[in-house]
Amino acid sequence: MRHARRRMVRRVTRLAAVGGLLLGGAMVTQAAMASESPGTSALPFSAKGNTPGTGASLVSQLGTARTAGTWVGADGRTVVAVTDKKAATEVERAGAEAKMVGHSMNELKAATATLRSAPRVAGTAWVMDYRTNQVVVQADSTVSASDWSDMTKVASGIGSFVRMERTKGTFTTRLNGAAPILSTGGRCSAGFNVTNGQTDFILTAGHCGPNGSIWFANSQGNQQLGTTVQQNFPGSDFSLVQYASGTAGQGADIVAIGNGNGVRITGVSDPVVGERVFRSGSTSGLHDGEVKGLDATVNYPEGTVTGLIETNVCAEPGDSGGPLFSEGIALGITSGGSGDCTSGGTTFFQPVTKAMQALNVQLIVSKQAAAQQGASPAPSASATHSAIAPNTTSPGSTTPATGTSTGTTLLARLSDPRNIGPGMLVIGGSMIALVATRWIRAEQDRKDYRRAYSASWG
Repeated sequence: MRHARRRMVRRVTRLAAVGGLLLGGAMVTQAAMASESPGTSALPFSAKGNTPGTGASLVSQLGTARTAGTWVGADGRTVVAVTDKKAATEVERAGAEAKMVGHSMNELKAATATLRSAPRVAGTAWVMDYRTNQVVVQADSTVSASDWSDMTKVASGIGSFVRMERTKGTFTTRLNGAAPILSTGGRCSAGFNVTNGQTDFILTAGHCGPNGSIWFANSQGNQQLGTTVQQNFPGSDFSLVQYASGTAGQGADIVAIGNGNGVRITGVSDPVVGERVFRSGSTSGLHDGEVKGLDATVNYPEGTVTGLIETNVCAEPGDSGGPLFSEGIALGITSGGSGDCTSGGTTFFQPVTKAMQALNVQLIVSKQAAAQQGASPAPSASATHSAIAPNTTSPGSTTPATGTSTGTTLLARLSDPRNIGPGMLVIGGSMIALVATRWIRAEQDRKDYRRAYSASWG
């Protein structure tokens, strides 16, 4: 009976040790698999304008005859310009701040239409300044005194809410992301990776090159990246570069910000005036600033582009096509501007939502980000920038620019000390128990043998 109990204890101990080995192995494998970078998925274009409680939704609800734009205040609160007291009451009831103004959005748009119908003058731009309830007309150093005088007369005929300004430097496209892409026409920056469901593309600036332009990842021209298959410029400023391999590969949801780092892009949306934003480019790297205006028109020497985002973020030649983003949300691609990153300047961006809609493509994001947004057409709550103070926003989650698992095998992840700690402790304890069980059994067998041997000799 005693021997039977002893065998039972040994058998249970061995089973427990084997179970521990299996459990520890499963823990190690699971931790290693969890450390693998998630795959990517496609996210349809969407604007957050219909998100309840945002300034854009209030403007849509009240109409352009009773409102004149929305922006983010210094305290992060949504502000809506309104033209009557009833509209102001509705805005405040929704939790936003109302500002009474003298001119509606309809009047501001009529003013820009008049400016657009006047003779085109290269080196000029105009944008609606929601916060001052004015249309601001800018002219760079290349605009002659005669042309400036003619434009001033046009502005005077519209009304006192059109403001004229002279700016330093010149309005130019930023052709020689954010990784550099090169062709015989010059150097640009990659914007965002998009897909049509069959092949992947780089969304970049339209002025970077016409259809058929071949792009390379290096200056030697022996690493072909892709070919421009659709260009929109002037009028708009975006183009598609189709990957030569057909796929964007690992890290397709990451934009480079310099020093081997990148920001993971999790969604796409439209910006808000007053929002703090970030731009990355292959020439000047990562810089931040503020959205100053929307629906801007710029008369570049090469042609007129409308519907742009105006910011005070700096940019330099070679930054064209690079990404504009905030909190990991894709907003725009670099078009052009004036100034540089030493003295500062103005930079205009092509809205990503409009480009994606026109091209019928989807943004490539991580599967996790796509799953979190589910079937809703709007980005996640973190993308509702109208509720975020300008001085508290960030580029987004930082990660290695090449992706977190490029070329990483399961064996490499299994050997990573960060993944094996708890599982290896379980395995180690189980091994000790198994060895101890076998040693105890061997010792007991030797004792039994000596006892039986001694008894046989009487």
